[in-house]
This record gives sequence, C-alpha cells and structure tokens, in this order.
Amino acid sequence: MSKNSIVGYPRVGSQRELKFFTEDYFKGAISADDLKKNAAALRKSQWLLQKQHGLDFIPSNDFSFYDGVLDAASMLNVVPQVYKTLGFDELDTYFAMARGYQGSAGDVKALSMRKWFNTNYHYMVPVLDGTSEIRLNSDKPFARFTEALSYGIKTKPVLIGPFTFLKLADIHGNIDAFAGDMVKAYKKIFDQFNVLGAEWIQIDEPSLVTDLTKKDIGLFVSIYSDLLTSKGGLKILLQTYFGDIRDVYTNVAGLGFDGIGLDFIEGKKSLELVEANGFLSNVLLFAGVVNGKNVWRNDYEKTLKLLHGLSRHVDHERIVINTSCSLLHVPYTIKNETGMAEYCKNHLAFAEEKLAELSELKALFDDGDYSAHPGYQKNAALMQDKANEADAVIREKVAGLTENDFIRKPAFSEREKLQKKSFGLPVLPTTTIGSFPQTPQVKALRAALKRGEITQEQYQTDIKVKIAECIALQEEIGLDVLVHGEFERNDMVEYFGQNLDGFLFTQKGWVQSYGTRCVKPPIILKDIRRSHPITADYCVYAQSLTKKPVKGMLTGPVTILNWSFPREDILKEEMAFQIALAIKEEVMALEEKGIRIIQIDEAALKEKLPIRRADWHTDYLDWAIAAFRLVHASVKPDTQIHTHMCYSEFEEIIEDINAMDADVISFEASRSNLSIVDALERANFKTQVGPGVYDIHSPRVPGVAEIEAAIHKMLKKINKNKLWVNPDCGLKTRGEEETIPSLKNMVAAAVNAREKLNRI
Repeated sequence: MSKNSIVGYPRVGSQRELKFFTEDYFKGAISADDLKKNAAALRKSQWLLQKQHGLDFIPSNDFSFYDGVLDAASMLNVVPQVYKTLGFDELDTYFAMARGYQGSAGDVKALSMRKWFNTNYHYMVPVLDGTSEIRLNSDKPFARFTEALSYGIKTKPVLIGPFTFLKLADIHGNIDAFAGDMVKAYKKIFDQFNVLGAEWIQIDEPSLVTDLTKKDIGLFVSIYSDLLTSKGGLKILLQTYFGDIRDVYTNVAGLGFDGIGLDFIEGKKSLELVEANGFLSNVLLFAGVVNGKNVWRNDYEKTLKLLHGLSRHVDHERIVINTSCSLLHVPYTIKNETGMAEYCKNHLAFAEEKLAELSELKALFDDGDYSAHPGYQKNAALMQDKANEADAVIREKVAGLTENDFIRKPAFSEREKLQKKSFGLPVLPTTTIGSFPQTPQVKALRAALKRGEITQEQYQTDIKVKIAECIALQEEIGLDVLVHGEFERNDMVEYFGQNLDGFLFTQKGWVQSYGTRCVKPPIILKDIRRSHPITADYCVYAQSLTKKPVKGMLTGPVTILNWSFPREDILKEEMAFQIALAIKEEVMALEEKGIRIIQIDEAALKEKLPIRRADWHTDYLDWAIAAFRLVHASVKPDTQIHTHMCYSEFEEIIEDINAMDADVISFEASRSNLSIVDALERANFKTQVGPGVYDIHSPRVPGVAEIEAAIHKMLKKINKNKLWVNPDCGLKTRGEEETIPSLKNMVAAAVNAREKLNRI
C-alpha cells in the first residue's frame, strides 16, 4: 500500500484567524498568553483536519507567527546583537526582528526581507557575522511535536535545512565557518526528537534545486555526511521543491536519507533523473504530484500515469503521494466560497480540497483497476468539461503583434530631455509609490458598498472626498509628484482583475504574503480583455485639484499574471500579452485625459524568474520584458512612464530591467542596505531611479538625518539628475500616525540634500 503526505499547510486559518489575533497582540489588545492559546487552537484544528482526511504524514512545526526562516533563526540563536540589547523575551525579540521596533527600549530596523524562491511569499533574511553564536535556543519544534501527540497524532516535524539556511542568510565571513556549528545544533535537535519518540523528520532543502557550484555541493555533502551519522533511530526525509535536484541527485543517493522528496510539477528533470539513475531500494520517494502553488483540480489520469511510471523504478509501497511544495501558497478551502458558481468551484482545489485529492489518489493508485472507480470517472469527466474559454478577437490581436508594437520612440535620452523641460521638477524630486493608508473608514466604506448599504454613486462621492484630503495632505507635506491615494482599491492586482474580463474572484481565498499580510489572488479563468475604463475618473479628478503632476497608477501585466493563479491550458506568454493589451488601452486613455505621468507597477517581475539561470530568457524574461514594453510603447515622448519593483534581488537582471525602457523606476531598497545602488552603477543604468529611502513594512518612523544619510549614500553612486526620493513601497498597510511624519521627514531630508548640493 502507498502512503500520502503534504510538505506543509497554510498557517493563516480559514478566516485569517492568525492575522487578526497576531495584529491584536501588536496593538496590545491581547496578551502573549492569549496569542499562544489562539495559535494552539488553530494548530489543533489543522492537525485534526489532516487526520480526518487520512493523511499518513502530518507535518508539525510548519506553523509560524511570521515566517519559517525567522523561526529557524530564532531556534538557532541567529539573533543579531542589536535585537538582544532590547532586553525582550523570545517572542518580542522575534517580532522585533520581523517588524523593527521603536520605543523606550530602543530603535531598531527589521531584518531584510526577500522573496521565497519563485513565489510571492517573503522570508526574513538571517544575519550571520562574527558575533553569531549558533546553538539550539528554542524548544518550539519539540513543543509542537508533543502538542500534536496530545491529540493522538504523531507528526513529521518540519525544519529548514542547514544548507538552505546558510544559502539564504546574509553571511559576513566564510560560510564554512558557520557550517560546523549548524551541524552541532541539528545533532542536538535529532537527539531531542529521538528522546521524544519521533519517527520521521522532514528537512527542507529547496536550495538544492538552484544552480549549484562545486563548492555548494561540497558544503551540502559535508554537512549531511556528518549530520546523518547522528540520526539515531530517526528517519530523515530530505524534502526539495520548486524544481529538480539535477546537480546533486547522485550525491543525495549516497548520504543515507530515509526519504527523498522530489517535485514532479516544477521539476523539469525529476522524472528523467529517476528513470536514468534509478532510485535507492531502501528509501521512500515522496513524489510531489499534487500542485502546491496552483488552484486547479488535479488531473488524475496524468498523475496516475506518472505514478505508475515511477513504480517501474520504485516499489509501489515505497511511493508516498505528496504535494509539490507546501500548501502555504494556496487558499485554505473552497468551502468558504459561498458566492461562487458551482461550475467554477468544481474545477478548483484549495488546501483542504488537495487533502481530499491526496486521499483519493492514494486509493486509486492502490487499486489495480482504477478506471472503473467513481472518483476517477468523475475527475475524467471534469477534465473534459473545461472551465476556460477562448476569445477569438483577443487571440487574433496577440497573434498579430509585430516588432514595432514593442518599441517606444524616440530613444530614452531624447525623451528624458523633453520631460525634464516639460515638468520642471527640482533636483531629487519627491513622490510616493502610490497607495496611502487604508484607514478603518475607507475599509468600512468599501464594506458598506459590498453589503448594498450605499449606492455606487455615494461610494464614488465619498472616495473623492478622501482623494481631495490626500491631495491636500501631499501639498502640505511638500511632495513634488502626487498620487490620488488608491482608496477605491482593495489590492493592486485584485482591483484590476475585477475590472477586466476573464478573471474569477474569491471571497475568502486569502494567501499569506508575509507576516500578517494576506492577499486574495484572482484566478485567470478565460481570455482577458478590457471592456470599460478603470482608473481615469479618479485620477483626472485628483489632477483637477492641484497644479502639481498626479501620477496615473496602474498594475503591469507581468505582476497581474504573477500574482494571479494562472490557467494551465495556455502559455504564460499568451496570458501576459492579453493582459498587456488590456492595460495598454488604460494607459492610452489616461494620456488622452491629460495625465502626463503614468506609473505601471511591475512589483512581481523578479519573483517568477526561473530558478535555473539557463531558463531565464527563453522561459521568462524575453516575453516578460516585452509585455511591459507593449503596454507603454505608444505613448507620447513627453509622457513619463514610471514603474516600481518590490523585494527581490535585482542585481543579476539589472540589464533586463534597463531594457524595459521606462523613464523612472523605483525599487524597494532600504531593507537590503541599498545594495541595488551598486548594481545600478555597475550597469551604467540609463533610467532615472528611486531606490526606497525608508522601509514602509515596519511601523517605525525614520528620522530626517537617517533618510538624508540614505540619500547622500545614493548620490555617491547615482547622478543627482537621475535620482528620485521616495519610500520603499505603497503606504496602504501603514497607519496615518506613521505615514505622515515619515513623509514629512522624507521631504525635509530631500530639501536638506538639495541645499547641500547647491552649496557644492
């Protein structure tokens, strides 16, 4: 008989319970004990749900208050000294690393934040330096294991692997110098789990799917050659995901793992590796065949064909039917979608539904003649009844695109001169990224419209009041280029999806992005088109209130695609160009209405970059950059095109970003110590740039001197005539009490920097 498993489960709860009680703790509305009790109740419900679905390997320690990598850093005592000096207990020290802290105990910034491989999830970056003392510093994984045992469930504890931890960390020094202490700490973890009677431990090593050097492979082999000698009676599962382990497949086979988890969804060569090299006769294969990153129902015919193919190389009973990655990346359950048509719901599987799929696939795989099984027949009929529809007009437009549709004229240098003269902005112009705080009043207004308590006309009138207040506030602060505040928008992707044909929306389809931040990704259901104006009314109204330029705010095609659940029946390139044509129509409408600065955000450009460098251009960048260029290629020379990019390491694709041919690009930069600035200088970046001067994901308010220092650091590498001053990202998630003083300090810092430049 086969078994089934999942890599991990969503933490947020079916109603975002984790978000709300964690934020209540931040506000002081509940105690630490209440926070922990609420979390324990949420974990219990999730474990029991997995048990109810007959899961053979139920994970523990996949729950986190903020981030799993941060949990590992705390567990391993990888806590920079600046946080220890605050004098907080373990929980509040943890949250200080996640969010920063500003108060009576001190003033510290949060750790850096980066995208988790090719997902929209963000992880906190551990810091290892000469002061780091790696050792076991927490009982969290053991407490979670014994907690589940109290409900009669022997779990598979989940740990971030030492190799991946070291590869993701910001290391000041030699990586090998920390590896030995990491191994010692993990040996103590093994010892404790042996005492507790654990059977399996899952060690996540997703960094194994990246391009590995000989040094990387040597480090991995060295770590596990030592570590696995101390596993005792434990069985160790090496879990990988987001790709294949082509660089180390043969190395892994000889190290003594008891289970190996391979991704057969995104792992291009996973099947080939098994077929060409075989599989160890005494090891379990955790086969990732249920997609942990998309929401469509599993195609049983394809999956069972794959599993039976694997069974030619791996004994049937040693195959564990697994998710391709953690279910953290999909919504909690389709049961909450009470307003969605049954036809659509039938085609979707969120986290809880994927548990049911795993159970059914296990039964079908163990059934010698599954073709007559009702579950198989129902699934086969569903696969034939496609939810997606084609739009011949849109398909023809995409097919008819020519090279000229992607080229903007005149060249950047000529446009830059025209725009400098036309706008007359000061040196170091100040602006924001787009959104202003979504206050409780704004959220209540949107909720009232949804409940039918106010009309659309009343809603628009009230939103325009907020826009007028926002414009007045920005003029009072002294910003040079203004925004309308985006009060009418729930989310930068969901809003545009709701105003384009072809998208499906959820009521409760929340997915964790970072910490307590959750998003509701739209689902691309059909071909995409723009059927009505989207943004011009509010933007034109905002511009009528001021003589300063107001930016039109749009989300770019690649970000809309990357932050949606895509179709699986057509290429992503096709979807990107469909969206690009729709957003292009909105760009041209804004320009026609007199909006002269248009920001087309591509916040998610980097996150779907293929993990393997060889695939960067052919599988992604060639069409992703082209999709952005398609959106703005037809605007006038004196219309200024901005874009914005969020937390990622952009240095390696900086030349491709230059090729987007925008006029101004802003980057999130403050949490990465402005490392992007060096990359811009090395690449002789042509575009005007605005690296973020302060971190909006932290509640702390930066001082004038702090921001001015960041500006002067940038000016050492960036020409003063090309540098903009702006926050890291949109201000939607911050409160007004943080936003207003931060922006005032930012403008004051820019004015001070201008004065110093004038004196030189």
